[in-house]
Amino acid sequence: MVEQLFGSKTRVKLLQLFYSNPNRSFYVREITRKIDEQINSVRRELSNLLSIGIITSDNTNNKLYYEVNQKYDFYDPLQAIFGGGVGVPAKKPSAKKATKAAQPVGGNEADDLKALGHIELAVLTGQFTRDERAGVDLVLVGTVNTNAVNKYVADLEAKEGKEIRYVVMKPSDYKYRQQIRDRFVTELAAAKKQVLIDQLGE
Repeated sequence: MVEQLFGSKTRVKLLQLFYSNPNRSFYVREITRKIDEQINSVRRELSNLLSIGIITSDNTNNKLYYEVNQKYDFYDPLQAIFGGGVGVPAKKPSAKKATKAAQPVGGNEADDLKALGHIELAVLTGQFTRDERAGVDLVLVGTVNTNAVNKYVADLEAKEGKEIRYVVMKPSDYKYRQQIRDRFVTELAAAKKQVLIDQLGE
């Protein structure tokens, strides 16, 4: 039904990918792999979304990256439709709150992360958002099973096709670093990121 309303299965998959992953950038072949559609169809729909202003593009290291335009006039209603992910209510009071519950197409990362232990904060940054201020790609704050984290990261590396730099911290260490204005935590706060889980009110 949504496909009929929005005119194309590829377009719907793209909207789900972008709105489920605010602040994340994707290049064409990565998008094609994630949504499992033909590259010509993907290129055509990306061009359509760009012309409307729903997404933006940026050239980095000779690769053209695309991400959702959070300044688009109808960002909030489209986020409510496409950004909820599997098992998450569609109605969201704001784009900021929607980001916390956002899930990628084809999976539920928040649920996967909860299986690692008690996660209070999970953030993607670095390679995922093309912002290297924090110097890492994944930050986990919580009490976790180390073996489960190692497997999760290995699976994520296989899925993304790249090495993932990650940091795991106990909540007490994270809060202490915040109090002393530790450089890493300060840089992380300033960096462009996608929040997967946030029980700390970040």
